[in-house]
Amino acid sequence: MVVEFAVVTGHSGAGRSQAANFLEDLGWFVIDNLPAALLPKVSELAGVGGTRYDRVALVSGSGEEAEEISAAIRALRQADQTRVRVIFLQASTPVLVRRYESTKRPHPWDPSLPMVEAIEAERDALEVIKAEADMVIDTSNTSVHQLRDRIESEFATESDVTAMSVRVVSFGYKYGLPLDVDVVMDCRFLPNPHWVDELRPLTGRDPEVGAYIESQTITPEFLERLYALLDLLMPAYEREGKSYLSIGIGCTGGQHRSVWVSGQLRGHLEEQGYHPRVSHRDVDRNA
Repeated sequence: MVVEFAVVTGHSGAGRSQAANFLEDLGWFVIDNLPAALLPKVSELAGVGGTRYDRVALVSGSGEEAEEISAAIRALRQADQTRVRVIFLQASTPVLVRRYESTKRPHPWDPSLPMVEAIEAERDALEVIKAEADMVIDTSNTSVHQLRDRIESEFATESDVTAMSVRVVSFGYKYGLPLDVDVVMDCRFLPNPHWVDELRPLTGRDPEVGAYIESQTITPEFLERLYALLDLLMPAYEREGKSYLSIGIGCTGGQHRSVWVSGQLRGHLEEQGYHPRVSHRDVDRNA
């Protein structure tokens, strides 16, 4: 098994942690603040235990260990069954000064030094690691979203570039809103099967209830507009880096309308390439 390594390094304040987070979102196993002496050990351990560690991101940016890190990277490249790529993140001194001033934290190179001197000293020390870089990313004028897009374009596999995780939960307003939903759709405007005697004991999972709701004049247009709204919002959420979306579908008791609409929404989302998990919080409360 070939083990892929991404070594994330560069200037303090240039975005190393953010880059590592984006790799983690892509399924990489991330090890932060790894001492140079442990880099070879990671190579030995990565292949143990199946494919869990077939993509490992190592965040190691200490300028004080620059020579050791550079040597460890070269050794890692020479190891059997490994592919190593080094990402070096940098930014201009004025930008780094502004970033540190905004956080009111001292520069880690030497808190006793004036900020500019500490930044320049670290920059000089890291040149030996920069020479090993496969990719140098200057974040001086790069937004978080642009950095994420750059990391994804270089490190995402086809299986990584999947739709975000989607959860659909039906609920009854009489029992309160779910606490963890991002988008809520209120279906209480639809005629309520509860008032049809033969449908009252059934749920939105039953075809008789579905046929009743579907027969209402407003239902087709409602579903069409609901689908159109989510087709607009969901790609926009993904572009903003959202990897998980929870959609709440509510009716009065969470037994009929919200359950049926959730089922219809599942079908539409699957057609759009998502793999929604659907749950019905309150469907059995009136059983």
